[in-house]
Amino acid sequence: MGKKSADKTELVIVTGLSGAGKSRAVDALEDIGFFCVDNMPPKLIPTFVKLIFNSNEKRDRVAIVADIRLGDSFSDLFGVLDELKEEKVNYKILFIDADNDVIMRRYQETRRKHPLADEFNTPSILEAIQKEREILLPARLQADYIVDTSNVTSSQFKERIAKLFLDNASSSLKVYSISFGFKFGIPKEADLVFDVRCLPNPFYIPELKEHTGLEAPVRDFVMKFDQAKALEQKLFDLLDFLLPLYRTEGKSQLTIAVGCTGGKHRSVVFAEAINKHLLENGANSSVFHRDIKR
Repeated sequence: MGKKSADKTELVIVTGLSGAGKSRAVDALEDIGFFCVDNMPPKLIPTFVKLIFNSNEKRDRVAIVADIRLGDSFSDLFGVLDELKEEKVNYKILFIDADNDVIMRRYQETRRKHPLADEFNTPSILEAIQKEREILLPARLQADYIVDTSNVTSSQFKERIAKLFLDNASSSLKVYSISFGFKFGIPKEADLVFDVRCLPNPFYIPELKEHTGLEAPVRDFVMKFDQAKALEQKLFDLLDFLLPLYRTEGKSQLTIAVGCTGGKHRSVVFAEAINKHLLENGANSSVFHRDIKR
C-alpha cells in the first residue's frame, strides 16, 4: 500500500477492557462517519485494510475492534501493527478503560459472564478483570488515546469520542483540559495533574455555592486573588514549554487534569482558562468538565 493513499485514510484500532464501553465507542465512531468492524482476527487486518482502502467502494475512515474475545489470537495484533507500519498505514489505537469496581457493577447489573471466566476457571469477576488487564497492558502502553468511562455519562462519552476524531487526529497533538473533583478520584487518562485546592474556595461563599466556574461571579471570585493570577501564568508558561516537546516526540493526545475538591468551581475556572490560552496559541484543544453536574 503506497504512502500517498494511506495518508488520505484514517484507521482506528479500538481495544480495552470488557465492560468498559467499547460498544459505545463504536456507536459514537459510526455516528461521525467511521466504517466499523467488530473483533476481526488480527491476521486478517492487513488484507482487509488493503481491500477497504483501495476498492471501488473505498472507505476513508475505518475502525476495527480487537479485544480479549479473540482468545490467544489477540497476541497476533502487535505483529500485525508492526506490519501496518511497514506498509505506511496510518493508524491510531483507542483504548477504553474503566475502574475495576465500575466494570464489576456493570457485569452484575447485566448478569453477563466475563470472557475470561471459563479460560481461567474462576467465578470471580474481579479476578477475570485483573487477568484481562495483564493481557491488555501492552496495548494500553501503545495506545494513542485512552478514554476512561468510569465517571462519565453516555452523552459525555460520546462527546469525548466525537471531539477526538472529528478533527484530523493524525495532524497534530490533541489536548484535553479536564476539570475534576478530587473526592471523585483523579482521571485515569490524565498525563498532567494540577491541584488548585490551594486557592480560596467559592463553595464557602453562600451566593456562589450553587453556581459553577462557567459563570462570571465564580470566575471573578477565583481570579481576583494574586495567587490565582500568578498560578495561572505559571501554568501557561509550563504548558507553552511542554507542548512543543510533546509534539516533537510524536504524542497524539495530552490530557491535562485540573482538580479542586468537588470539581465545580476552581478547577472549572482553570480548565477553561487553560483551554482558552491553548486555543489562542494555535493548539488543537478542547475542554471537558467531568464532575460539574455532580
